[in-house]
Amino acid sequence: MSPLRTVLEEYLALRRSLGFKLRLAGRLLERFVEFTDSQGAEFITCELALQWATAPADVQPAQWANRLGMVRRLAQYHLATEPRTEVPPADLLPFRYRRQPPYIYSDAEVQALLWAAAELPSALGLRAATYTTLFGLYASTGLRTNEALRLDRDDVDLAQGVLRVNESKFGKSRWIPIHGSTQRVLAQYAAQRDRLCPQPNTPGFFVSERGTRITEWSLRYTFVKLSRQTGLRAASDARGPRIHDFRHRFAVNTLRDWYRAGVDVERHLPRLSTYLGHVHITDTYWYLSATPELMQLANRHLQRTLSGVRP
Repeated sequence: MSPLRTVLEEYLALRRSLGFKLRLAGRLLERFVEFTDSQGAEFITCELALQWATAPADVQPAQWANRLGMVRRLAQYHLATEPRTEVPPADLLPFRYRRQPPYIYSDAEVQALLWAAAELPSALGLRAATYTTLFGLYASTGLRTNEALRLDRDDVDLAQGVLRVNESKFGKSRWIPIHGSTQRVLAQYAAQRDRLCPQPNTPGFFVSERGTRITEWSLRYTFVKLSRQTGLRAASDARGPRIHDFRHRFAVNTLRDWYRAGVDVERHLPRLSTYLGHVHITDTYWYLSATPELMQLANRHLQRTLSGVRP
């Protein structure tokens, strides 16, 4: 084992013991160490870090900066035991991630996607029910992609209408109350699932026709296929509306409805932040400037507040 690989294992073990999962960072840093090993390097240099960080030619510059930042943190750790280590300057790749404007699905687009999912061919008929219910759950709750896929049967309380999300992003867990209509659809799916697949190989709530948990790969493949079928993407489009945009739709529509109903959004925003599982409320505040309509509603509310007019 090379010296850098040993350092990487120690670094990842330490960071993970502090609560950081480092799934993507761990995989990328392993590739970085493979690269340094191929170069015969025993320690990190700025030249090696920069060469590896900018290797992918088909990505945004912000991703180069992100890759370099991962190496920079590893280099800072390595410097304590290897004085020859060069820590890349923080401004070596001064690109910053900018959140792209969210795509807000219309009701018609969501309905078209659900209708298309309901027509998915399968031997048992479970595939169509699984994906229709999954996409409907994303639209009605704003769950993150993996949060829905990781739901086990015990996490779905159909009697009380509550979902339990365990150790999601940043290790946070939370309870998600669901609407009565969502509760009924989940109960219908559970009954159909148990009838068509009485002996699954997973405790997962959403299962494939093989009785296994739905994977993120199969979910995304099916979503892209249906997106092209319904016109959300052209046949050759590599990018377009994402599953994660259901989450954006949920947040933006919730805020829009609050403004229109005269709700004190500033006061209720922490509730939405908790529901969505945001670590920082600033992540929820971002939605206030996410769409022109929300900005107009927020500005109108502010003007009324300043003038002393109640909504």
